[in-house]
Amino acid sequence: MKKFNIRKVLDGLTAAAAASSSSSSSAQPGQRPPDNDIVETLCSEHFQLCKTVRHGFPYQPSAMAFDPVQKILAIGTQSGSLRLFGRPGVECYCQHDSAAGVIQLQFLINEGALVSALADDTLHLWNLRQKRPAILHSLKFNKERITFCHLPFQSKWLYVGTERGNVHIVNVESFTLSGYVIMWNKAIELSSKTHPGLIVHISDNPMDEGKLLIGFESGTLVLWDLKSKKGEYRYSYDEAIHSVAWHHEGKQFVCSHSDGSLTIWNVKSPIRPAQIITPHGKLPKDGKKPEPCKPILKVEYRTCKSGDPFIIFSGGLSYDTVGRRPCLTVMHGKSTAVLEMDYPIVDFLTLCETPYPSDFQEPHAVVVLLEKDLVVVDLGQNGYPIFENPYPLDIHESPVTCCEYFADCPVDLIPALYSVGAKQKRQGYSKKEWPINGGNWGLGTQSYPEIIITGHADGSLKFWDASAITLQVLYKMKTSKVFEKSRNKEEKPNTDIVDEDPYAIQIISWCPESRMLCVAGVSAHVIVYKFSKQEMTTEVIQMLEIRLHYEINDLESPDTDQVLSVGTSCQGSNSQTANSQSHPSTSSTSSDGLRDNVPCLKIKSTPLKQGAGYQAEVVIQLVWVNGEPPQQITSLAVNSSYGLLVFGNCNGIAMVDYIQKTVLLNLGTIELYGSNDPYQRQPKSPRKTRQASGGLCDINEGSTALDDRCKSPTSAKMSRKLSLPTELKPDLDVRDNSFSRSRSSSVTSIDKESREAITALHFCETYTRKADTCTSPCLWVGTTLGTVLVIVLNLPSGGEQRLTQPVIVSPSGTILRLKGGILRLAFLDTTGSLILPAHEPWREPNLQEEKDDKDKCRKLRPVSVSPSSSQEISETQYAVICSEKQAKVISLPSQNCIYKHNITETSFVLRADIVGLNGSICLACFCANGHIMTFSLPSLRPLLDVNYLPLTDMRIARTFCFTNNGQALYLVSPTEIQRITYSQGTCENLQEMLGELFTPVETPEAPNRGFFKGLFGGGAQSLDREELFGESAAGKPSRSLAQHIPGTGGIEGVKGAASGVAGELARARIALDERGQKLSELEERTAAMLYSADTFSKHAHDVMLKCKDKKWYQF
Repeated sequence: MKKFNIRKVLDGLTAAAAASSSSSSSAQPGQRPPDNDIVETLCSEHFQLCKTVRHGFPYQPSAMAFDPVQKILAIGTQSGSLRLFGRPGVECYCQHDSAAGVIQLQFLINEGALVSALADDTLHLWNLRQKRPAILHSLKFNKERITFCHLPFQSKWLYVGTERGNVHIVNVESFTLSGYVIMWNKAIELSSKTHPGLIVHISDNPMDEGKLLIGFESGTLVLWDLKSKKGEYRYSYDEAIHSVAWHHEGKQFVCSHSDGSLTIWNVKSPIRPAQIITPHGKLPKDGKKPEPCKPILKVEYRTCKSGDPFIIFSGGLSYDTVGRRPCLTVMHGKSTAVLEMDYPIVDFLTLCETPYPSDFQEPHAVVVLLEKDLVVVDLGQNGYPIFENPYPLDIHESPVTCCEYFADCPVDLIPALYSVGAKQKRQGYSKKEWPINGGNWGLGTQSYPEIIITGHADGSLKFWDASAITLQVLYKMKTSKVFEKSRNKEEKPNTDIVDEDPYAIQIISWCPESRMLCVAGVSAHVIVYKFSKQEMTTEVIQMLEIRLHYEINDLESPDTDQVLSVGTSCQGSNSQTANSQSHPSTSSTSSDGLRDNVPCLKIKSTPLKQGAGYQAEVVIQLVWVNGEPPQQITSLAVNSSYGLLVFGNCNGIAMVDYIQKTVLLNLGTIELYGSNDPYQRQPKSPRKTRQASGGLCDINEGSTALDDRCKSPTSAKMSRKLSLPTELKPDLDVRDNSFSRSRSSSVTSIDKESREAITALHFCETYTRKADTCTSPCLWVGTTLGTVLVIVLNLPSGGEQRLTQPVIVSPSGTILRLKGGILRLAFLDTTGSLILPAHEPWREPNLQEEKDDKDKCRKLRPVSVSPSSSQEISETQYAVICSEKQAKVISLPSQNCIYKHNITETSFVLRADIVGLNGSICLACFCANGHIMTFSLPSLRPLLDVNYLPLTDMRIARTFCFTNNGQALYLVSPTEIQRITYSQGTCENLQEMLGELFTPVETPEAPNRGFFKGLFGGGAQSLDREELFGESAAGKPSRSLAQHIPGTGGIEGVKGAASGVAGELARARIALDERGQKLSELEERTAAMLYSADTFSKHAHDVMLKCKDKKWYQF
């Protein structure tokens, strides 16, 4: 534990400056530091940054493989990543360094290894016997492009087909090439006058490993005899081949073709196919060839011991089925089932009871990999139902537009959300167990509850249980239920300000203790929700409309002590538009024909049935003003103890009493300053044009590349640009949520900008003015210009008075300033502990007796304050303020800045949070230049600075968030959440928490050949591949053809992590142990052989003595 005396801050300035060249920390000169010592327990040793787990559907999948013994599924993507799935809760993410797309995956079945073939013509061998898989070997092909790979079961020789039509053979143990090569011209000989094309298929005959079937793209197939090194049979068809599948007896195989046909061939009849089928083709009446269909991209032929075989294929639909969804076709006997999928099919594979290709397959399920989903079909039940997917692969069901992360939540919260979410589950799934069930769970020591909330483009919210590095959906809700939906395009809302996704969620404010939820949407709407375990029907949805408008021309500065606004009741669908100068008009157009006083969305007028869970309490909408659309909301806060909600945008701020359903405050941002406005502003006319909409984006750089980077996952139009007057954009130097953020350090003159957005809001109980001797409820407001203003809240006492008497809102006159827009506000007590905002405990709102009692019991939670008796002035609290550029700690009530730290000069902070770690607190920041930093509180000492992730996508900026206990997350792709930790303790325990992919499992017994097959030579023929492909028989391969690259995945925990002398010693010790163990085993084996030889000698001598005197006819 380190005791930090804040008197010694000035002495540490030099060291702090040396530690961070891009930032500086100091105590303010001329200010007297507090007399009491604040013990800061956090130091740099407590921090370490590493990725923990990745959740969600693999983005842009390209290949799939399954280990039928280990029951592990692997998915490769176009960006070179691998995702491995076992039983629910066992997942793993790996990444190839080259980031080239994965074209094929092959398991070494039951060996704990996987071969990946990449688009850059490399092969990689992954070791899955460790919790974090690593590459053991790589092989880079230099002269030929890889198109197809095949690894027979229980073989160490991998067949690699290339674009030139050749087949090379790789030893997967040493990852070296064999000298044995099948050249295309020798394979086809005179059967074709032209090049047969690239290799699309390689497989060995299930009954004879010495016969290799090679499929060329042009339609030619060759059955190659490996021993005699020549083609035994050649098959030709005039349509291109896409895939081939064997019957398990090895006498027939089926090919899928580009015209939607399937050809079934008898192995020994190469002249013509035994059967040609076009499953979805229309048969002409004159008996001619069926009409061509779309290509059948893949086919599988699976047999059953009792019953007809399954032929399963993807594609092959008729060309006249326009608009039909992608299909998987299952042909079983005389029945043909067409299973429609929501997205295009990338790959599929059947799950069978045996890994042996020469046995009856007995298929029981089909895994279908779609572009945006993973579906498993049950083949054992009528109607082919799908399995309920236990993995969290539906994060992207609607594009994620924002997310929040809460660690160390109340323990009763996850069960409560799960209980209401369980009622939402769909029916009709297969009754069987999920078939992908390999691996073992990790032994997690993290026991605190974690919840992630994701907001989506369709207005839905999802609550996820994220405890112990897993992810499971708890509860889903739709905010769009409270609005009328337009039935057709002509019926679009007349006041729509976004072209797509008008309900998209932008900001989430949630109080876990009281379970109050508040969401702000893209159409300038805010909805307040209460949590209930009981269903209810809302007859009339409570609604407030607010006319939040920016008019600088007729601004009158209010007196700093004057009451700003006293709300008037605005309830029901006929509500009056409320603002500080009440506008009773509800007309949809003003005198000059412009839209006026109309909200963007229409509230439902019919009764709304609300299920258990979150139920809408009140809907607040900003309205159009004189043809100008309402500006999107930039900040939001709710406080259950005060019963207040506040939000702001680039026009101003509005506060709502959601208990009394009244608007308390409705002011333009500059009206908050009153006569204390430090800026000289030029009047600007309001913008009359349509607003762009959406997430975070640049508003002043015309770079096309940057604009493309800023696109939201929803659509190109969903780019949240704060609506500034058009004439300001070319010369705008100060920025709202923009990339360029560069501006002068002086903020006293902003005559180029006339709008100031609200970016941070924080309810608290603290000192509002310098002369205060006691704390009071208030709201702290931060703006894009780095200003912090304080608004005093005068709340009625609890019980009946809270329901009838108005909340009085007044400015305090306190103004603080920082460099850069304000991002985060927090307060510490005299011991340096975080003061949490007051909150109400949750009570069931739909029980009548509870309703009567809850208001009588409403009290403000006392703030824990323990002032030091030695202080002359009662310095009992500290305000922590973080902006895009710097952080300050302000002593209250004196308002002296006691610590200041310039976080970045060249970049800007995107996200800042005050978080708890190891029983203390710190400030965590994520900068646009990719740096993740943490600072001690209150002294703002740098504790961590890691260049982790350059900001390449605004998705990351919109979704990055820190939470307690060293956890953070962001949306790494449109479909995946990446979780990281900045806690040393979590990094050390991560290995234990991760699940194991490989578990020791006995390989099933080979199928019984039977007496007659054994007697007459039937059954599967084995092949000594070592004799054929080894260097002694095949010779040395061409050195220039492929280059071997050793991998890093050796002894887990040593080769991967250890470095320096200690690591070398550890490796040497392990190597010696291994050598000693091998020598010991060799010695034991030698002794056993000597004993065996001695025994054999004795038996032989006995037999000789016994038979010595016998004649030949006596034997």
